[in-house]
Amino acid sequence: MEDELKCPSCRQFYTQPVLLPCFHAMCLNCALQNQQPVVNNLPGHPTAQPHEQQQEQPLPPPPTELQLLSELQCNDCNDSDQLSILSETDSGVVVSTSGSSGGSSRPSSCHIHHHPGSSSSSTTTTTNNSNSNVVVVAATISLSCPSCRKIVYFDENGAQNLPRYRAMQTIVDKFTESSSNRSSTPCQLCPDTTTDGGQQQQQEPATVFCQQCQVFYCDRCRENCHPARGPLAKHSLISPHQGRQALRTLKEKFKQQQSSGEAVQHCSEHADQTQSYYCNTCRLGACHLCVLSDVGRHHNHDVHLLALICKQQKAELTQSLQQLSEKAKSATEVIQRLKSSSERVQESCSNVESAIHSQCLELMEALRRREEALVDFARRERDLQLRRLREEVATCTAHLQHTTALVQFCIEALKESDSSAFLQIGTMLVNRVSNLDLTWRQEMEELTNRASPTLELTLDDLGLRRNIDQLTFLEMKPPGAPRILAEDCSAENNSITVAWQPHPASFVEGFVLELDDGVGVATGRFREVYCGKETICTVDGLHFNSLYNARVKAFNSSGEGPYSDPLGLHTAEVAWFTFDMAAYPAETRLSADGLTATTDSYEPRVLLSSVGFSRGVHYWEFTIDRYDGAADPAFGVARRDVTRDSMLGKDELGWSMYIDHQRSWFLHNNVHSHRTDGGIDVGSTVGVLLDLDRRQLSFFVNEEPQGTVAFVDLCGVFYPAVSLNRNVQVTLHSALDPPPSSSSFPDSGEESDEGHQIGAGGDVSERMNNATNPPDSITSLTCAVAAL
Repeated sequence: MEDELKCPSCRQFYTQPVLLPCFHAMCLNCALQNQQPVVNNLPGHPTAQPHEQQQEQPLPPPPTELQLLSELQCNDCNDSDQLSILSETDSGVVVSTSGSSGGSSRPSSCHIHHHPGSSSSSTTTTTNNSNSNVVVVAATISLSCPSCRKIVYFDENGAQNLPRYRAMQTIVDKFTESSSNRSSTPCQLCPDTTTDGGQQQQQEPATVFCQQCQVFYCDRCRENCHPARGPLAKHSLISPHQGRQALRTLKEKFKQQQSSGEAVQHCSEHADQTQSYYCNTCRLGACHLCVLSDVGRHHNHDVHLLALICKQQKAELTQSLQQLSEKAKSATEVIQRLKSSSERVQESCSNVESAIHSQCLELMEALRRREEALVDFARRERDLQLRRLREEVATCTAHLQHTTALVQFCIEALKESDSSAFLQIGTMLVNRVSNLDLTWRQEMEELTNRASPTLELTLDDLGLRRNIDQLTFLEMKPPGAPRILAEDCSAENNSITVAWQPHPASFVEGFVLELDDGVGVATGRFREVYCGKETICTVDGLHFNSLYNARVKAFNSSGEGPYSDPLGLHTAEVAWFTFDMAAYPAETRLSADGLTATTDSYEPRVLLSSVGFSRGVHYWEFTIDRYDGAADPAFGVARRDVTRDSMLGKDELGWSMYIDHQRSWFLHNNVHSHRTDGGIDVGSTVGVLLDLDRRQLSFFVNEEPQGTVAFVDLCGVFYPAVSLNRNVQVTLHSALDPPPSSSSFPDSGEESDEGHQIGAGGDVSERMNNATNPPDSITSLTCAVAAL
């Protein structure tokens, strides 16, 4: 933070700092010494700025009488403050407050006349009104900011017009005081002499402090100048640390007495009123008379409480500082990694040298000469990378120091209790912190994406006896393990999305993504589900309520690298689905949400859901919205390639319950069975319970069982389905709990000889194993490139 507390002109700690309109600071004495007449800044003048500096910041010309009139006739002229009057956008016009009672506001109109004998570089304008006489004086003195080279124009008072930078003064006092506490206090009576050799003799450190004399003494000076006899024997001697505290207390009391009249900021318009409001329009404080009075200067302006505005800006700055502090922490970690990379470079170089020596022992004398060249090449690579790493550490350290200095300065600024003092710099600090935060990510990525700390050198000994003169390094190794980005991975419904990034120091030609069988066991079998160059992959058609482990490996022409650490992703516990909006008969109409279906066809039309099931227990219902008693709806499940233009259950790929207003039948492969009394009407619900753990299918009407278990020995992938014809409309409700009466169904008894292996009945297996399933049942796989 020390750099923030030094004047850019004298490079010493600020003494009586003043705030320029560009929000840079200077010592008052430096500003007074650097100010000069406006004529010196005119082009062509011997003391004007060099040409290259003028290109960086063009100098505004001094104002003319016409510019002065046009500015004073502006509607908002009476709402400017002292700081805006001194800004470079005011064409160099400043206002003299002599003879005025209204402070520093501009007049609404003026008449220009020249005083006899006035110089050509100065123009005086007077305005008469009922309240005050304001004298407007063209700029006669200018000051160039040493930081940004912007020009500030003043009247004859010069830099004395600049506002005091009270927040900076407070922070400088605290910093210098804490620095002095850490160092020893020198004796104030030791002579500052020079030895015979021309060397400066330092003063002895003080050992005591006299409270009455208020002088620090070393042991020798205390015996010579302050003996413990006579009147001096009654003086109280204390330690130097206690003496510094006593002097600090006296200094604070003196400051409080001096600043007691300045602690409360008074209104510039009403000297007897304190500032309690802040005008965002004019950017200055105001009293209640300026705000509430009809003739007040800030009437109908955007005015808020002074303390509230200060609190808001402090909160905004605090939030920005928290974000910047996190970036500073990451920079510290980057620096540590860069420093540790030097050891890895040494280790990598040692490994390369060892491999070179072991292989060169079997070669001829000519190979030994080549060996020296190879070792020298490896060491040059090591030196080059070490030099690069040192440069990166130096760059990052300098950036961190700059950021830390700004953070510490902002923290000290937040401690400023004077609201108006903080508001002088609040906006500037917020902008600086925000700008630094925006550029941080790019700068840190540039530092972390540099050359690898390892030497990518592999000795190729194939054909060396024939090609001894062409012996060189094979600059490629199998890639390192990718890293799965957990924050970019997700699981939604029965699909998961996996994102990863390659090893930062490896050349990669492609990636392989693998998933296990979803049983949640770490030793589960992994299957390849994607191979390509993308760094993000979405896998659809997985089991619901299952934990899948994903892992990724990279490969190039040298071979395959190791797997990444596995990441577990859990699919949804219940199945939320709609009718398939992408594939449904032409005569069928679906609602916008895909939950309500009807058809104009007299012949049955089959609709499938958007997801299929091969494991778990699933229950869904259909609500009968319209039914005239003559329609033939059927509800159940089907394979993906079921016949769509006939009643559900007419072929071997559909299992359904056909029902009318009186009775129902179970239907599969065009075989009717288990006629049951009881039908449906408008408002009825038809429930379907697919229990793939027990491999059976059951039906409900109005949450009551409709017959016995309809179908058993079900194995494979099943999609919820319904067949409709004219004059019937249904609405789908998914992700429901089975009704309590479902426990009354008996077990299916026998089980099929087919097992529940993933290759026999899972959605993932249909996509992985094309040999046992038709191509139409393969689950979709979507891949996209992640912007990493």
